Amino acid sequence: MTYDALHVFDWIKARSGDNPVYIWGHSLGTGVATNLVRRLCERETPPDALILESPFTNIREEAKSHPFSVVYRYFPGFDWFFLDPITSSGIKFANDENVKHISCPLLILHAEDDPVVPFQLGRKLYNIAAPSRSFRDFKVQFVPFHSDLGYRHKYIYKSPELPRILREFLGKSESERQH
Repeated sequence: MTYDALHVFDWIKARSGDNPVYIWGHSLGTGVATNLVRRLCERETPPDALILESPFTNIREEAKSHPFSVVYRYFPGFDWFFLDPITSSGIKFANDENVKHISCPLLILHAEDDPVVPFQLGRKLYNIAAPSRSFRDFKVQFVPFHSDLGYRHKYIYKSPELPRILREFLGKSESERQH
């Protein structure tokens, strides 16, 4: 998926002119997004920003806290039977490691009432990224959405505040971009 995303990015970038190109990953897609942006930064062609919605730290921590694993996680051998095969097959989605190699602005959005990817994993990822030397010249921001809003895992897009959050983070208004 990362390889495909790299080709899609190159295709879009070649056709975008002077328009900014942002990478936005949601949930499992944050793993693909950080894999992609890490590679883009390593080849010195970073996107204009990376936005992670409901991210996790790494696939092992996410699998341990996923609702589907709740019945099994306390059984002996859970790590060996469920988690080891995931990582031994090469599926890492190590957002926590990737953010240490990313050099572009990073925005993390997470709902406190997310039942799929626990809020604390998004906060933990921010706490790893924020002090990283790779971000020393770039903005890193974490935006929590209170559980009273009911956005859970996939409804942050409904927030009336989201356009303002994005405008402020990305630093330009629509009118400025058109001129």
